[in-house]
Amino acid sequence: MLTSIVAFIGAAFLIAMVPGPSTVVIVRRAVVNGRRTGMATVLGNECGVLLWGLAAALGLSALLLASQVAYDVIRIAGAAVLVWMGARALWQARRAGGPDAEPAETAEVSCRRAYWQGLITNFANPKAGVFAVSFLPQFVPQGAPVLLTLLAFSVIWAVVDLVWYLPLVWLAGRMGGVLRRQSVRRRMEQISGAVLVGLGLRLAAQS
Repeated sequence: MLTSIVAFIGAAFLIAMVPGPSTVVIVRRAVVNGRRTGMATVLGNECGVLLWGLAAALGLSALLLASQVAYDVIRIAGAAVLVWMGARALWQARRAGGPDAEPAETAEVSCRRAYWQGLITNFANPKAGVFAVSFLPQFVPQGAPVLLTLLAFSVIWAVVDLVWYLPLVWLAGRMGGVLRRQSVRRRMEQISGAVLVGLGLRLAAQS
């Protein structure tokens, strides 16, 4: 069991280091709204990880492998979410500094909204479900209770993700004073918006 846990932690770190939609959303929130909001996004993302792990443990995410329709429904919904968030970022970048600029969000609203963005971004990605149901069981040692072991691995997966994203949020918050300047923030919104739209279109186009 100890060997399986060590191997799983190493593999989970490698997976966490691969940038994706969650990384873009987390870094954008940390830069635009600060570390507190960035952490709220991370917590939402990790709740999504736990939900996918729970679905894998219960066999629910296996439906994504067995049903093309179920996979496509989540894929299109996830792509629409990414495109919507990217388009919103591009729109905010266009309005930044103008007379009709949107008012700044309060910390409470921003954290709540950031949490849901992190959760939805993770949970609306069907690849995460396919990954969970195909990745987690490989590390269950022979003779171990499958359900409890998968649940434990899901928690470890979320903790590894959290450990990886904490330095990113800290670094983004550290640089926030510079990055939140109007011209830099506008460019940041443009880049992150374009990346999110591109990731959404890519997800929609893939089978």
